[in-house]
Amino acid sequence: MRDRWFAAQRVSTMKSPIIWSIAGTDSGGGAGLAADQRAADALGVHLAPVVAAVTAQNTVAVPRIEAVSTALLEAQLDALAGDLPPRALKTGLLASTAHVHTVARWADRLGVPLVVDPVLRASTGTAFADADILAAYRTELLPRAALITPNVAEARALTGLTDASVPELAQALHAAGAQAVCITGGDSGGDQALDWLSTPHAQGWLALPRLPTPHHHGTGCTFASSAAAAMALGFVAADACVLAKMATSWALRQARAIGQGAGPVIAQAGFATRPELLPLLSWDAAPPPSAPPSAPPRPTALGALYGIVDSAQRVRQAIAAGVPTLQLRIKTPVNPEALRTELAQAIATARAAGVPLFINDHWRDALALGAHGVHLGQEDVLALAPTDRAALAASPLELGLSSHSLWELARARSLAPAYVACGPVWPTLTKAMPWQPQGLDNLAWWVQMAGVPVVAIGGILTPAQAQAAAACGPASVCVVRGLGRDMAGPVATFQAAIAAGRAGAAAPIPTLPHASLG
Repeated sequence: MRDRWFAAQRVSTMKSPIIWSIAGTDSGGGAGLAADQRAADALGVHLAPVVAAVTAQNTVAVPRIEAVSTALLEAQLDALAGDLPPRALKTGLLASTAHVHTVARWADRLGVPLVVDPVLRASTGTAFADADILAAYRTELLPRAALITPNVAEARALTGLTDASVPELAQALHAAGAQAVCITGGDSGGDQALDWLSTPHAQGWLALPRLPTPHHHGTGCTFASSAAAAMALGFVAADACVLAKMATSWALRQARAIGQGAGPVIAQAGFATRPELLPLLSWDAAPPPSAPPSAPPRPTALGALYGIVDSAQRVRQAIAAGVPTLQLRIKTPVNPEALRTELAQAIATARAAGVPLFINDHWRDALALGAHGVHLGQEDVLALAPTDRAALAASPLELGLSSHSLWELARARSLAPAYVACGPVWPTLTKAMPWQPQGLDNLAWWVQMAGVPVVAIGGILTPAQAQAAAACGPASVCVVRGLGRDMAGPVATFQAAIAAGRAGAAAPIPTLPHASLG
């Protein structure tokens, strides 16, 4: 069995990623495996639909549910294993404890991410899970779940916590073994559709404006299957949930009436190039704004070349060489007094020359010394107390934020930065980081989706690279080591290359970004 699985896996790596969905059929074509199929198609992965239950269902009722035999469920899975091994496994309606145990055994056997959509009740009110099935979920599936996507009612049923807050429910699901949790809030009311995301990489509210439509049948299936498809494409759970949120929101916009009750949502390709579908992600337990904040009152017209230097002396050299936008990044340890002196000299030099200078990290000193702006990594912003974060956002400093992944881009947008940096475009030795190169495709996608100016950064060492990056449309192209000791010559060469990139053919925008974290 294992040798057969590995042989099939080698073949599958040359084709579209495959996900298995073990779920129920919906004779009305709205939810279950029908919705799973549409979601998989929208993300360009192949769905293997494994029937665990057959429902007699329309848009207003579910009059009958019948679980398939465990032997038939096993036969379907065994047939797939030898030819169509998955990169992710997703569950929907499981109508018996025997099915839950079967899924658990196969999850262990396959060793791929398990996405659990605990379908416990239909939107029409029909219950699918009794106390024994709930207990089996807790003991068998939660400890194996790479991601679980319950709505609030399902999270309460699984945890037994009737009065807990949504973040507390997520913590209880983590305590039961789930690696990542996204508690969906599409049915919770309010002007925003808020999903609580809690993963090893990111935590907070994913928010988009609520779409007023009565046709929402299959949203939970669409979200979970979209997340499973994204994980099969290599995205970690946090990024997969961002894509799932976008795919589900787009599916809601395509929903239509087909009967007397709630019509189905229709997942379709193209969702990932629509900027209005990129959600905001909160920095803490307070929901983000109901819409992306307005642009800063005095946004910088970023120069085409954005230079990063490490001293006040290098600031003077860069300005003399014609670098139009600068960042001062001092990473070597210095005492506070010496650091403040260096910052003050650099800020005064840049102000006198009319060159925007962003100070890396030291935002309090930058604010006190009257700097134009500050650049922060997101881990630095997360380390701030909420009051400090609010003070920074309200200060006259223009804010630049690093972003390396979809969830970081979603989170950055909630602070209305003057720009976001997309990187590393190519491998960089400037600092150690876990991120895989964004490449030109993700850079072009960032420019399309960010909603604020984008700075291309990371591994841009040659004029040819700068030209290629500029063709993707960023506001600025960042150069660090490529500026050299004597900046005048390199600066002119890089500026000419960036101008040539902007004047040439624009880089294509991919229908989906690629994963930037393994």
